[in-house]
Amino acid sequence: MTTTVSSYPTLSLAAMGGRRSLLQAALIAVAGSALLWTSAKVQIPFFPVPMTMQTFVVLFLGFALGSRLGAATVLLYLAEGATGLPVFAGTPEKGLGLAYMAGPTGGYLAGFVVAAFVTGWFAERGLDRRLVTAAIAALAGLVAIYALGLAWLGAVVGWDKPVLSFGLYSFLPAEALKLALLAAILPLAWRGLSKR
Repeated sequence: MTTTVSSYPTLSLAAMGGRRSLLQAALIAVAGSALLWTSAKVQIPFFPVPMTMQTFVVLFLGFALGSRLGAATVLLYLAEGATGLPVFAGTPEKGLGLAYMAGPTGGYLAGFVVAAFVTGWFAERGLDRRLVTAAIAALAGLVAIYALGLAWLGAVVGWDKPVLSFGLYSFLPAEALKLALLAAILPLAWRGLSKR
C-alpha cells in the first residue's frame, strides 16, 4: 500500500518521488521521533533562557511530513516518553513517564501534536513554499503549542502565579528566531527539490 501525491505534496513525498510505502512512513516516524528526542536534549545558550530546538523540529516535521504523518510522529515520541524513556527535556532529572507528562509541561507536549498537524495541513495546501506564508503557518503552529501549554500550566500551578512570564515571555526571543529560520529554510528546500 502506498500514499500518493496530492496537488501539493509535502517535502518528504516530493523527495521520495510522490510515493511512500507504509514501511517507509513507519521508518520516517521513528527517525522523526529520534530527532525530537535529540532536539529536547541539546541546549543552546540564549537570552533570557537556554534554547532547545524542539519546537522548531515539531513544526518542521509537520511541514515535511504532512498533517497525519507529522502528528503520528509526535504521538510516537510522546508514547516513547509515556513508557518511561527519557526523551523529554529535563528527563530523567525532572521525572519520567506519565508523571512527567502530567506536570507543568504536559500542555506543551499536547500542543506539539496539534502544531505538527496544523503545519502539515498548511503544507498540504502549498503554504510552506513562500517565506511569508510559511512564517504565518509556523506561527499558527506555535500558537497551538503555547495556547495548550499555557492553559495546562495555569491549571497545574494556579493562575495566581505569573504564568505568562514563566511559560511564554521568556521563550519569545528564541521562538521568533526559530520561526524566522524555519520560514527561510522551507522555500529554500523547495527550490532545491525543484532543481533535482
